[in-house]
Amino acid sequence: MEKVPELCRVEDALGILVGKWKPIILLHLLQEGTKRFNELKRSMPEITQKMLTKQLRELEEEDIIERVVYPQVPPKVEYSITEYGKSLEPILEAMHEWGTKHTMHKREKLNQKSM
Repeated sequence: MEKVPELCRVEDALGILVGKWKPIILLHLLQEGTKRFNELKRSMPEITQKMLTKQLRELEEEDIIERVVYPQVPPKVEYSITEYGKSLEPILEAMHEWGTKHTMHKREKLNQKSM
């Protein structure tokens, strides 16, 4: 498939995935399955409750994750990856691999300069 720069959809994809926490949230849900809000919060202690709520809502709006509210007291809310959201797994894996290689590349360049 030929890619025409004027029709590039990378910006659209990045608009959904961009942010410090979204990829981490997605990886938790992909690897560990359905999670309650507090379970996600505990697995990312540096994220604020407000930011986690915001990121979850944005992912839900894009049909990447699903939010299920159970009618009980106290309320129980669970988050899981949608079938559509699972299509991001190879993209996130590729980005992780590239990020790892890039970090190693930068270290090698830094080591070469310090010699």
